[in-house]
Amino acid sequence: MKLSSFLINILFLAITLPTLSQQKEVQIKVHHVSNNVYMLIGQGGNIAISVGEDGVFMIDDQFARLTPKILKAIKTVSEKEIKFLLNTHWHGDHTGGNENMEKEGAVIIAHENVRKRMSTDQFQKERNRTIKASPKGALPVITFTKDLNFHFNGESIYAFHVHNAHTDGDAMVYFGNSNVLHMGDTYFQGKYPYIDLDSGGSAQGYIDAIKKALLIIDDDTKIIPGHRNLSSKAELKEYLAMLEEIKTNILIEINSGKTEDEVTNNMELTRKYDNLNYGDWFISGKAIRKTFYKSLKQ
Repeated sequence: MKLSSFLINILFLAITLPTLSQQKEVQIKVHHVSNNVYMLIGQGGNIAISVGEDGVFMIDDQFARLTPKILKAIKTVSEKEIKFLLNTHWHGDHTGGNENMEKEGAVIIAHENVRKRMSTDQFQKERNRTIKASPKGALPVITFTKDLNFHFNGESIYAFHVHNAHTDGDAMVYFGNSNVLHMGDTYFQGKYPYIDLDSGGSAQGYIDAIKKALLIIDDDTKIIPGHRNLSSKAELKEYLAMLEEIKTNILIEINSGKTEDEVTNNMELTRKYDNLNYGDWFISGKAIRKTFYKSLKQ
């Protein structure tokens, strides 16, 4: 395994597979976003819930071991049952609690590619590991290809697919009445994104997904990213500008015949945003340069 792949592996494990002592310290924090929409932050992908007379509509569920804490946190804002659970994509830090939530009575919904990937073993070449298929109870029972509308808790909820962005099964969810958009991992607020090329993600698709989000929202929209902090349209536009600048820089290198190693090791290509701390979290400047090269070179 190359050193770069090894380091990415270690970073991924540090985020998704913490030690037992860290697990015990995880707290689920509930933040009111707008009207009847809340954001839950714990460990893994940010959760959104809509609460009201019809019940609880939930987006993503983090890890299985956190389900009791998540349910307890939800009870602080609603005693109603979880009626629907929508997965923004297939990764375990967003779907790990599916089987538990299904036992609670939730109907699980996702893009059709999410069910396809969760139904079979997934080999990830970049990390040289295989993720085993999920149990039947964790699989989405309702799937869609393009978009889906819900009318729930007096809210118009619009779920829509974006192509080959973070993965090949990404969905964003817009709460029309509350003016809240959950972007899943098509947005890592303030940090370089993880683009899962092994799962159908792509640099251009990631950029296009953000452009689609910007067409739907307005200046007052509150944005729930897949990870990190509540955001806004202005901040998302800055994020798009960052990605497009990196894309331009790397395309110039590709078109001049530079190799993957030359691009990956050229710190100047992302220095501007490295200096703004985009690369001090999960994905480093080196990792994003490599990802963009591999994606754009195809």
